[in-house]
Amino acid sequence: MRRERKWAKLSILSLVMVVILSACGGTQSGSETDTSSGSGDNVKITLLNSKTEINSQLEQAAKDFQADNPNITVEIVPVGNGQSPFEKASALYASGNPTTMMMLDTGDVEKFKDRVLDLTSEKWMKDAVENSTAATTFDGKNYAFPLSIEGYGFIYNQKVLDEAVGGTFDPQTVQTTAQLDELFQKIAATGKSPLIVSPMDWSLGAHYLALAYGGQSPDRAKVDQFILDLKAGTVDLASNAVFNGLMDTFDLMKANNIDKASPLSGTYERGPEVLGKGEVGIWFQGNWAWPQIDSFDTAGGQYGFLPVPVSNNADDFGNKQISAAVSKRILIDKEKNTPAQQEAAKKFLDWIVYESKGQDFLVNQASIIPAFSNITLEPADPLGKSISDYIKAGNIEESMSTLPADHWSKLGASMQKYLADVIDRDALAKEIQSYWTNVK
Repeated sequence: MRRERKWAKLSILSLVMVVILSACGGTQSGSETDTSSGSGDNVKITLLNSKTEINSQLEQAAKDFQADNPNITVEIVPVGNGQSPFEKASALYASGNPTTMMMLDTGDVEKFKDRVLDLTSEKWMKDAVENSTAATTFDGKNYAFPLSIEGYGFIYNQKVLDEAVGGTFDPQTVQTTAQLDELFQKIAATGKSPLIVSPMDWSLGAHYLALAYGGQSPDRAKVDQFILDLKAGTVDLASNAVFNGLMDTFDLMKANNIDKASPLSGTYERGPEVLGKGEVGIWFQGNWAWPQIDSFDTAGGQYGFLPVPVSNNADDFGNKQISAAVSKRILIDKEKNTPAQQEAAKKFLDWIVYESKGQDFLVNQASIIPAFSNITLEPADPLGKSISDYIKAGNIEESMSTLPADHWSKLGASMQKYLADVIDRDALAKEIQSYWTNVK
């Protein structure tokens, strides 16, 4: 599947402008979009939510939207644990009962484009960050609403790291694998665990392993070619420098994991607890995790991101970059939902972009970095601010947001086996290569 995307080159400037404009404050007047209930029958719409960490925030947003639109009820339908958004949406279509709106990963959109609305003419298209809809546009038609820009890497607890280094920790001091190892040793010397490795397949497969692809080059065309070469079976991962460097770092993570005695026993919920309470110094995760970390915070909100190093040369691509991109997208079904439901869904999306309560939900409640230039609210949480700082500095590695739908489950399982020492690195490389040569 070829899709030339230059998000990292073209939209960083736009994202920088979003961050800079935040200093001006303010939001667009709600009068610029009509979200009044108007007349007509009551309408119920549903939203498939694949960002389960913001489920309670979405449910509150649905209530706030209904307060503005009394004749529209929004029900949030969460994707279950262990199920991908693609699998859930496919199952709902198979049962003849798809949700009105579906929150999917970028790579899933093309598979549903014939079953969902063309959103090219929607008002928010003019305010979408440059190139934020490129990956969901086919034959000149955009089929998805860009919900969020997300980034991920090593989240650090400033208080724990300050204690470890005997002063104020400077993230600029960790730009190589050796420097990360040194930091781990300093944290361990305080009696705390250096980090926690969350063993979920989506974290290991869709996020960590994906760095081996995106880190091949700052030139997205070369990354795309690398994927094509994987599919063609012409890549030898066992000798690939980026893959090996990334796995060297993963080996460090395994050795310093608070759960190394039982590495597959951890849950997502355990990560923010031990990081927030200061039991570990670092957690590999994304800015979406702030609401959970905040509920356990003992560091006074002092957190930030470190990139995942892939070598001992600080100038190598990936050592100073944070992986980020537009991640989640919302689609509107056109097969089973009525025109009234479709219009209600469009009104909900407009409400998110243009109404103060919708913007507050997105930025302040859900801790999402918006993909719309008119939303000038600055991220209030430290992780959103940290990602924004990397964006401003131009230190972004574009996330692999169009991986095959089963990538995280199949190769996440391979990464889990490696985490638990069931397979070695050569066997892992062979499983990854086998997967790609069988991608249809």
